[in-house]
Amino acid sequence: MRAAVVGHVEWVTFVRVPCVPERGTIVHGGGTWDDAAGGGAVAAVELARLGADVVFFTALGDDEPGREARTRLEDLGVEVRAAVREDQPQRRAVTLLDADGERTIVVLGERMVPRGEDSLGWEDLAEMDTVYATGGDAEALRRAGRARALVATPRLGPPLREAETALDALVYSDRDPDEAVDLDRFTARPRATVRTLGAEGGAWVAGTEEGTWHTAPLPGPRADAYGCGDSFAAGVTFALGEGQSLPEAVQAGARSGADCLTRHGPYPAAVSPPESTVSSGA
Repeated sequence: MRAAVVGHVEWVTFVRVPCVPERGTIVHGGGTWDDAAGGGAVAAVELARLGADVVFFTALGDDEPGREARTRLEDLGVEVRAAVREDQPQRRAVTLLDADGERTIVVLGERMVPRGEDSLGWEDLAEMDTVYATGGDAEALRRAGRARALVATPRLGPPLREAETALDALVYSDRDPDEAVDLDRFTARPRATVRTLGAEGGAWVAGTEEGTWHTAPLPGPRADAYGCGDSFAAGVTFALGEGQSLPEAVQAGARSGADCLTRHGPYPAAVSPPESTVSSGA
């Protein structure tokens, strides 16, 4: 299968902490490592892990974190086609992973996304079995719409409406206010919506049909939640590209999300050992 992701990448510093610090307090972190992550990057790697040949259309800063992000993703089996923004440093983030495995993210810098005017070989999208979009301008999304299946997140923002491109599925979290969806504002309404509900699973609607799903059993001990939603979306994208039905696709997404929840960081192997001792206090 040929798959693509159109979206963003961040160079992320992960820090294990006993708890997210309250205002005015100090916690001691440990198990720190850096990795290329963010919604687009995580989905691209998960699609590759599932067996797809993946092209990642993105934008990177012209600095060391940007170059490291490209190298890391290529090492993870993703073909990276990136517009290098010479006037913009690579967007970074700090992710705190607490003792319960929950993640809290602080982003640093402007979101970097590819644009239709970038010379990235956009014509190849017409040959893709499936595409997942997390970021880009309206023209980038129109080009992505030439693939056999197109899945997107509301985090794309205004280009979702401006592109007037019908999505095969819009995947979003019901628990995240930044992913709130007003379908009445879409000129081309998504053919299906997939709404995740955390540990409760989720619900989907496709025309007059609708259904729910439960979370998949964890294949190992819970580690942390970073990247679970993006891995879920990648699983859905992969399954739709294979021609599976939407009920089958959300089950595939649930399995990808469950797999991610058992990993330290979003990928099968972190770049540094994740185990460490952390404590609170000064």
